[in-house]
Amino acid sequence: MFSKDEWTQIELYKNKKLLEKEGVKVVVVDTILKPLETIETITYNPYEMDLYEEGTVFVFYCDTGKSTKERLEYYKKKFPKYKCISLKGGRAYFRPNYQLLDDK
Repeated sequence: MFSKDEWTQIELYKNKKLLEKEGVKVVVVDTILKPLETIETITYNPYEMDLYEEGTVFVFYCDTGKSTKERLEYYKKKFPKYKCISLKGGRAYFRPNYQLLDDK
């Protein structure tokens, strides 16, 4: 799950579901002031983000995913108590109607 620095939208939904069962909060962070329609996001604000519980996972996104991927080391240094991930493809590849169906 944390072996790579980028999650696709599918990995975001699957990992969010698994981590929240374990009591770990996953927060999607908007770095471009364009919130995603179908998932709860927060605007990048280091002061407010530092108030989250230690171990929280921050998933950063931008328009294409390139900027957040390049800045990921900066985010990791800025938030050492948290896990930092980039959303692959960013807002451009985010499918608003995608749903994660339960396996039967």
